[in-house]
Amino acid sequence: MTPLTRDTLQGVWGTLLLPLRDDDSIDFDLLRLELQHLVDAGVSGVYSNGSAGEFWTQSEAEFDRINGMLADICTQSGMPFQIGASHTSPQATLELVRRARELRPSGLQVILPDWLPVGVSEAIAFLGRVAKVADGIPLILYNPPHAKPLFNSAELLQVINAVPEIVGIKVLGGDANWYAEMKPVLEKISVFVAGHRMASGCQQGARGCYSNVACLSPKGAQRWWELIKTDPSAALALETRILNFWTTQAGRLMRERGVSGTAIDKMMASAGGWLPGMTPRLRWPYQFIDQATATEVGRIARVELPELFG
Repeated sequence: MTPLTRDTLQGVWGTLLLPLRDDDSIDFDLLRLELQHLVDAGVSGVYSNGSAGEFWTQSEAEFDRINGMLADICTQSGMPFQIGASHTSPQATLELVRRARELRPSGLQVILPDWLPVGVSEAIAFLGRVAKVADGIPLILYNPPHAKPLFNSAELLQVINAVPEIVGIKVLGGDANWYAEMKPVLEKISVFVAGHRMASGCQQGARGCYSNVACLSPKGAQRWWELIKTDPSAALALETRILNFWTTQAGRLMRERGVSGTAIDKMMASAGGWLPGMTPRLRWPYQFIDQATATEVGRIARVELPELFG
């Protein structure tokens, strides 16, 4: 697969969620159908083993099987794909990168070592070694709000200047001041922000998202991306309603039930109904949303955001 660059890394990327049976085993037949649906939805690319992919729960055999299937289907269809090779251990990350590079993905996502926070010089040493092992496959740094550490724009600039193999970063985003501070980073690499703020983010220099909205509706999220390019005002108006929906549904459930963002993404995929058989279940020991609630959220989404389901 052609390696990604700052210019080609853009748009709506769909996350590969784990379809789980009641015993926590992965339903690989349903996973194959999920992959095919994402390809058919026409998203900009597909990625595995982000937070919504529950990467920290996978065995080595599961990692290989999931990403082998991802590589097979995306390569056959010409769909760009990224493999998440993240681990809390830097040594384990290198081993995942060695295995993933053989599948020739368009890029590799990694987090910084997570048990003991690293400083900038340590991050540079880590990512430099990862880049060497990746053997020409570009890197995307996953630096979410709960990361240890969460680098600011000046620190990120030091890192990406030292490790030119980094072509993108996944972050939450922020207000106008945040985008102003991030301008040097935005000019050097592709910055992806929260999916439900994609329109406003892209108008301020972001280049796309690893999309939680695509969890709800891959085709709808892709249509929104196209609207951003053809009618920015309409895309912003839709974002206002998406934000309201995410606040009143996702935000409320996170506050009331104490569930994670991963639980919300899985629930949204079930609510969207685009993959029959997908449930909100997360792997033990994490709490997840019940199916009845997911069904009700799906009903509300179709009322409030009909454009995503048309």
